[in-house]
Amino acid sequence: MRFDHLHASAVFALLLAGVSPAAAQQPPPPAEPQQQIQQEKAQQTPSGQMGKEEPSSHAPVAKPQDSAALVHGALAVPGAPTDTDTVPAKYSERNAASDKLMTVAYTFKSLTPEQRGAIYEGLQRQPSNQQFKASIGTELPLAIELQAVPDEVAARVPQAKGYQYVVAGGEVLLVSPPTRIVVGQFSRAR
Repeated sequence: MRFDHLHASAVFALLLAGVSPAAAQQPPPPAEPQQQIQQEKAQQTPSGQMGKEEPSSHAPVAKPQDSAALVHGALAVPGAPTDTDTVPAKYSERNAASDKLMTVAYTFKSLTPEQRGAIYEGLQRQPSNQQFKASIGTELPLAIELQAVPDEVAARVPQAKGYQYVVAGGEVLLVSPPTRIVVGQFSRAR
């Protein structure tokens, strides 16, 4: 209540003095031309850009030391592996090829040559009269008969457990049962 009384008193005092509240908030009148030129000169930077450019943007910068832990995604320490999964595809042909794989094909991506050979040798002996070509990502038609991966192969290569397969065109194709999509392709080791 007291605040409203003080505010009203201040406005009344301004009106008595001949100054309206709006006039009290107006900016000062423009400076004379000579004074304006002096103000502009005082605001100019050494480059003459009138404050549009930071003077420190042209300051010499010391080159940082080559102490980065990673260079192009690979560890930069002696003895560290050079072509790992952290290296971006633009620096690693191996990772570029992996980027083209379907997600379900990653199950068999990291198999050792011995494991790949065990799958091929364990399944290629099975009877097959299928003569077609397919690759990873191909959805096999229902007319193609699939067989479950035998327990002895799944015991040697646990990643193969629960998949089905078909031998066609001299290759063993592992297939995801619910989708009938080829997720692994194995041929004779050379």
